[in-house]
Amino acid sequence: MSAIGNIPIPINEPILSYAPGSAERAALQAAIKELAGVVTEIPVVVNGHEHHTNKTVAVTSPQRHQHRLATAHQAPSTLLHDAIDGAAAAQHDWEHWSFADRAAVFLKAADLLSGPWRARMNAATILGQGKTPHQAEIDAACELADFLRFNVHYAERLLHEQPISVPGVWNRLDYRPLEGFVYAITPFNFTAIGGNLPTTPAILGNVVLWKPSTTALLSNWLFYQILREAGLPPRVIQFVPGESAAVTDVLLSDPRLAGIHFTGSTPVFHQLWKGVSERLDQYHAYPRLVGETGGKNFVLAHSSADVEALVTALVRGAFEYQGQKCSAASRCYIPRSLWSRVEARLREEIGKLKVGDPADFSVFVGAVIDSRAFKRLEQVLVAAKADPRVGVIAGGNCNAGEGWFVEPTLLETSDPHHQVMSVEFFGPILAAYVYEDNRWDDVLTLVDSASPYALTGAIFAQERSAIVSADRRLRHAAGNYYVNDKCTGAVVGQQPFGGARASGTNDKAGSILNLYRWVSPRAIKEVGNPPKDWRYPYLE
Repeated sequence: MSAIGNIPIPINEPILSYAPGSAERAALQAAIKELAGVVTEIPVVVNGHEHHTNKTVAVTSPQRHQHRLATAHQAPSTLLHDAIDGAAAAQHDWEHWSFADRAAVFLKAADLLSGPWRARMNAATILGQGKTPHQAEIDAACELADFLRFNVHYAERLLHEQPISVPGVWNRLDYRPLEGFVYAITPFNFTAIGGNLPTTPAILGNVVLWKPSTTALLSNWLFYQILREAGLPPRVIQFVPGESAAVTDVLLSDPRLAGIHFTGSTPVFHQLWKGVSERLDQYHAYPRLVGETGGKNFVLAHSSADVEALVTALVRGAFEYQGQKCSAASRCYIPRSLWSRVEARLREEIGKLKVGDPADFSVFVGAVIDSRAFKRLEQVLVAAKADPRVGVIAGGNCNAGEGWFVEPTLLETSDPHHQVMSVEFFGPILAAYVYEDNRWDDVLTLVDSASPYALTGAIFAQERSAIVSADRRLRHAAGNYYVNDKCTGAVVGQQPFGGARASGTNDKAGSILNLYRWVSPRAIKEVGNPPKDWRYPYLE
């Protein structure tokens, strides 16, 4: 077995400030101008060859929906079959590379990303996905670099996890990749997830077919080029943008499907799970299904909560990146004794949030991702305005003239079971329910049961007894749980991310736990001096 190679201990990538006059600000502005001035051609890449197909889609900017950023080619079924065959053939070589050599590819990709590619990756995320400079930086640069470096580190730790041996016997575990290909389906909202889902299995010797979200294709295509520059063999990760249902039908119908690595909506994950179940008899092995889906994430305030900290957490948690984070604050529970102060401060702070093109560095809230998201959110707000059980405290308006803009909105409802408190909207809409201070135990039950999801949640309290009771009662209500902090912003290596119930399989991206899902261990026992007689002493 080759040496592992002294993998560097990872540290989280430092976050650049983009303050006026800084070098990174100038570089980012130049990259935005460069990428906005061209229409990028995005091919299908199968077996190392770029394919320009007969079917294309336009990739447009959410804040300027008439601005075409890219033309993306869609993978037909013939290319998908070629990609599966090529990946399967590549695995025979890739899985036998030394771990050090595989690791070197992804560590180099992290250095390229955080160095010469940083401004362009952030610019693509701003232009194509509507993120502000800060949100792009913590996602496309820092989190993605962290995923690459920490996952290599976790893979090294995993390889060192070995069984005990007794005298005369050598026991060891061979961490094999899954036998077949992994289907990585990535979302629009995090460039880091787009890069993480295909690369995590690949670090461990798996081969992957990566179907990126159409609305994130510009940044995802740039990252694929980084992987190629870093020396990734051409057939290890196949880049197959295409129509979701058509790609999925082909890939789930192949007996070599070994796993699905997914981030997206709960209904889509249900469809994938059912699709695999319906074809279970045809697969060579049981496919691994790893999914992180939706959330109706809560913030619960106790009467002892610090109001200023609570308001800051609600504004950031609900409205950063237009609420288009799986972890975004979507429902809050405020005690009657604090509500007048919290409501006034939220009105004030929401009124300060500038909505517009995030290429303008004074903007805090950009556009939602596309017309489908805009229309869905618009319908929610129209219904809320007409509902006597709901009051619009702040925001509530939409404008699709130039971009898909939805105002940051605060709703209040008198009904804790109303859909604004239970249904995921995936937009800049925060719903509040005001409870009586003496109903603390009841509100804990309500928070736990009001939504089918269990992704993130937060409690704000200064009284330790309230924190203790909430921790006990809400133990299964969130996979990522925050005390006196917003419910977004999980950091690789610090807060492994994922939830259960309707929020997914809770396999914790950003930790060693996720990597265990992409190996199929083989136990090996080797005996130096094997017995020569079948008889045991008790037979004498």
